[in-house]
Amino acid sequence: MATYKRRGYKPKSKKETEEVVEEQSTTAEVFSTLDESANKTEAFIAKNQNYILGFVGLVALAVLGYLGYQNFIQEPKELEAANEMAQSQDYFGNALEAAATEKDSLFNLALNGGEGKFGFLDITEEYSGTKAANLAHYYAGMSFLNTAKYQEAIDQLDQFQGDDQILGPLAQGAIGDAFMQLDQPEQALEYYIAALEMRSNEFTTPRYLLKAAITALDLKKADQALNYLERLEKEYPNADETRQSAVYLGMAQAMNK
Repeated sequence: MATYKRRGYKPKSKKETEEVVEEQSTTAEVFSTLDESANKTEAFIAKNQNYILGFVGLVALAVLGYLGYQNFIQEPKELEAANEMAQSQDYFGNALEAAATEKDSLFNLALNGGEGKFGFLDITEEYSGTKAANLAHYYAGMSFLNTAKYQEAIDQLDQFQGDDQILGPLAQGAIGDAFMQLDQPEQALEYYIAALEMRSNEFTTPRYLLKAAITALDLKKADQALNYLERLEKEYPNADETRQSAVYLGMAQAMNK
């Protein structure tokens, strides 16, 4: 094992002399290897500097291009899309509160536009790729659902990308509602389950636990229905849906015997 030797140290024996020579030789070899590696690296850079500089330039251009796109194209496009959609959102909100005889016309205005502004359908096409266009798919789907155009509702809601606490589950559940209206309960149940599993909250989860249970009963899946109803009672005892669930719980228990 090599030992540390102070500066100016002189070997006292032949063996120590050999050790000093060996250490100096090893050190020289290490520095020689480092010098050789450094020289090779420098030679490589010198030989390929045009390619390297070109690559760095491309990366810099890509970054600047992305920042420029975000600042000068995407953000103004987002603002323009949101401005266009404001009128359709007003139509949609008014439709939800309107008398039955006025609902369809207001939902149609929301879908197709009015007063010189785009409707939700126009926005999904003209401003594709923006947050407003994504949200427009949700509104369009809900508008179609409320005007009994169920396949169109499914098509629009299926394009909505949202996994937030409220709109994400509502979109999945609304697709389930559309499938129920199309007399496809198996598909409806899949979407009700997706809606209740997407997020847990006091608003959407009890709603879709009950809908999933009722649909499971319709499909003669008593065990599954019982599971959802018991979960509803246990996890959301104060929800309106829980107060409605007693009759379905009795049905599920009777069917399960």
